[in-house]
Order: sequence, then structure tokens, then C-alpha cells
Amino acid sequence: MSKPSQIILSRRERQIMDIIYKRGQATAAEVMEQLPDPPGYSAVRALLRVLEEKGHLRHAQEGQRYVYMPIVARDKAKHSALKRVLQIFFDDSTEEAVAALLNISQERLTDGDLARLERLIRQARKEGR
Repeated sequence: MSKPSQIILSRRERQIMDIIYKRGQATAAEVMEQLPDPPGYSAVRALLRVLEEKGHLRHAQEGQRYVYMPIVARDKAKHSALKRVLQIFFDDSTEEAVAALLNISQERLTDGDLARLERLIRQARKEGR
């Protein structure tokens, strides 16, 4: 299984990956149906080919059509992308990243969100992380 060569995706590439992750697999036509303000069919095919070249997708041929599937599970891809962001922008400091996220999310955090964060911190302390 190859590792995605490029983490940063364009807006369209992210939209396509979201569609394929939600569906599990999709053809170019199925992706096009789900895209907001979709480009032409050949542009969707080109974007799928780019995502394949970047190592995010693979395809299988079913009759005359290609069916695209993610190479890396969504949770693993999220973890890898977040780890890279942590390295690039926060000098590997989880504390700085969390502080930045809390600052950005300040008005949107509910009491339930804060309680969950507190539980996660307690669990990390308990596990010695």
C-alpha cells in the first residue's frame, strides 16, 4: 500500500476525497453527481487521475468504467495529515496546536465539547501520554 505523496489537496480534490470516503468507492459519474457546481466529466476524470498519481486513490475496472477507492482509510489519513500539520506549523507541540484550536473554536464549544475534552485529558494523564 503506497503512502500518499502529497497531503495538501485542492478544494476540489478534498471534495472528491470526501465523496469517495463517504461512499467507500465511486465512479467518475457518481463523483460528479455529488460535487457542488461540478466541472465537466473530463475534468472530474482528470482530478481522479491526479489523486491516483498523488497516492490517495486506486481504481479497479468494472466493465467499461473505473471504480475509485481510497488507498488509506479515512481515520489513518486524518491522523497522518494532522501529524504533518503539527510538525510543520506547531513545531511538534501538541499543546500549541490545542491552544490554537481552542482559540479558534472559542465561541463554538459547548459544555458537552468541553466535558469531552476534559475526559480526553484525564485519560491521557492516566495512560501517561
